Amino acid sequence: MANPKLNQRRENPIPGLLYKLFVFGFGTFAVIYLVAPIVIALTMSFTSGQTLKYPPEGFSLRWYEALLDPVRSATEHAAAFNSLKIAGLAVLGSLLFAVPATIGMSRMRKGTVGAIEPLLLSPLVLPSLVYGLAALIVANFVGFQPSLWLTVTGHVVVFGPLMYRAASVVAQGLNPSLAEASTVMGASWFTTLRRVTLPLLMPGILAGAFLVFIQSLDNVSISLFLADAETTVLPLRMFALIEESLDVRVAAISGILIGLTLIVMLVARRVLAPRQA
Repeated sequence: MANPKLNQRRENPIPGLLYKLFVFGFGTFAVIYLVAPIVIALTMSFTSGQTLKYPPEGFSLRWYEALLDPVRSATEHAAAFNSLKIAGLAVLGSLLFAVPATIGMSRMRKGTVGAIEPLLLSPLVLPSLVYGLAALIVANFVGFQPSLWLTVTGHVVVFGPLMYRAASVVAQGLNPSLAEASTVMGASWFTTLRRVTLPLLMPGILAGAFLVFIQSLDNVSISLFLADAETTVLPLRMFALIEESLDVRVAAISGILIGLTLIVMLVARRVLAPRQA
C-alpha cells in the first residue's frame, strides 16, 4: 500500500527546493561576505602603488619589505611587540581564574551554577567601549593611571570569560568517575589535577587561549582608554597610518596577521582533532 505522505512529497517538491535555495544561497552569500574583505586586503598588500587602492596597480613585495625594515617601521615593531605582550599576559591572566573557575563550577549543583555563571559571563555582554571608559574612571578615582598593566587587567576581565566558556564546555562532557578513581587509588588532589583533570580540559583551555589571544591582539576600545602614551598597540597604530597617509603597510600588517591566524588554526585543528584508532 502506497504511503500518501510520500506521494505528496514527490508530487510537490517546491518546499524542499525553496529550502535548499535559501540555505545554500544564504550560505554562499555569507561565505562571500566573510571571505571577500580578506581577499581584497591581501590583494592590496601586494600592490606596487603608493597608497591603498583596489584593484592594485601592480604586484610587488615592497610594502612587506618596508614593514620588516627596523628603521622605517620602528614604531610599528614597537606597537606589535606591545600588542603581543598584552595578549600573552591576558592569556596567562585568564588561565589563573578561568581554569579554577571551570573546575569549581563543574563540581557544583546546576542551580548554583545557573546563578553564578551569568556573573562570570557578564563582561561578554557589556560593550568593551563602555567598559573601557568605566574602567578608566574607576582607575582614576582610586589613583591608578593608564598603563600596560591596567590594559592587561582590562583585557583579562573582558576576554577571560571566553576561556572559561571554552573550558566549561569540555568540562561538562567529562566523566567525574575518572577523578574519583584517581583519588581512590591514592593520588593526591594535586596529582589528580595534574595528571587527570588538566589533560582532559586541555582542548578547551587551548581553544580559549586562542580566542583570548586573538581578541586581545585585535582590541581597540579597551586599549584606547587604559593604555598610556608609551604603550602604543598595533590596532591603534594601524588606524593612525590610515588617517595619516593610507599607508599600504596597513594591508601588509593585515596580510601577516591573516597568514599567522590561518597557520595557528590549521595547527590547532590538527593537534586538537580527535584521533581515530
